[in-house]
Amino acid sequence: MTTESTADVRLLKDLEPAVEAGLNRHLAGAKEWFPHEYVPWSRGHDFGAVFGGRAWQPDQSSLPEAVGTSLVVNLLSEDNPPSCHPIIAEHFGRDGAWDTWFHRWTAEEDLHGQAIRDYLLASRTVDPVALGRARLAHVSAGFELEHASVAEVIAYVSFQELDTRVAHRNTGRLSGDPVCEGLLTRVTQDENLHMLFYRDLLDALLELVPDVAMRAVATVVTAFRMPGHGIEGFRRKSAQIALAGIYDPRLHDDDVLLPVLRRLNIFERPARGADGERARGELAAHLTALDRAAQCFTQRREAARQRITDADRPTRVARNAGPTVGTERTQ
Repeated sequence: MTTESTADVRLLKDLEPAVEAGLNRHLAGAKEWFPHEYVPWSRGHDFGAVFGGRAWQPDQSSLPEAVGTSLVVNLLSEDNPPSCHPIIAEHFGRDGAWDTWFHRWTAEEDLHGQAIRDYLLASRTVDPVALGRARLAHVSAGFELEHASVAEVIAYVSFQELDTRVAHRNTGRLSGDPVCEGLLTRVTQDENLHMLFYRDLLDALLELVPDVAMRAVATVVTAFRMPGHGIEGFRRKSAQIALAGIYDPRLHDDDVLLPVLRRLNIFERPARGADGERARGELAAHLTALDRAAQCFTQRREAARQRITDADRPTRVARNAGPTVGTERTQ
């Protein structure tokens, strides 16, 4: 630890009781499960020529394209424990409840990645060669904590775990495949427990160091990026996911940011210091701007969908009109 992180060292120690309480609650509430119970193995076929398998083709997938894209992004976001675990452990320490929690968290995230990958391959939803290359590139790029302080990291994961839960939930819901939905519903149960752990830790942080925590929340929310932003082609993929309604600005605002902020009473807590109050004002201004941006996005998306519907209507009218005209001629 450097001189600049002396405050973080003290904060980690002060938060240890909250970490231990959260860890115990998590272990009591978590339910054991295994990927093989949720993967449709009977749909699978050999891919490679070594075993006389069938090469992958796009028409083998029964899922909407945006759902397949979301599954890949979700997988790669869950799939980098080899890079992120050592950095997180170094940042938060390797002793006591902190160490136990991060090992458990890493193991559960790895379980999610294993389950989603097995589903993708068994259901032949994606090109396994492209998926393997994407994973190699993503893991090879490594992982770097974007937020420097302990307070900012805790604030970030409080929102990030909820956005991951929302993305998984909506991916499963829009898949049209009960097996996919069942698997992702199971994953979201873990993600919800992760979110509760970090959200309550952030609550404890707000009690211990209100100004520091409020500034961390404002910093994270105003500069928030999804955990998969380092994936190759992420902007194009995220646009496709947003257009499908899996995860978009409206959901980010209504289903991720606001529920956490309300639960923490961010705007009702008594003011403690000038910087904390400034941070709260910046946060409020950002949320107002984000709400306008989300509204504009939703309107543009609906307009685009309406144009597609209008363009398709003459074809459908003509198709329906044919038999009627024929019947009138017969009469």
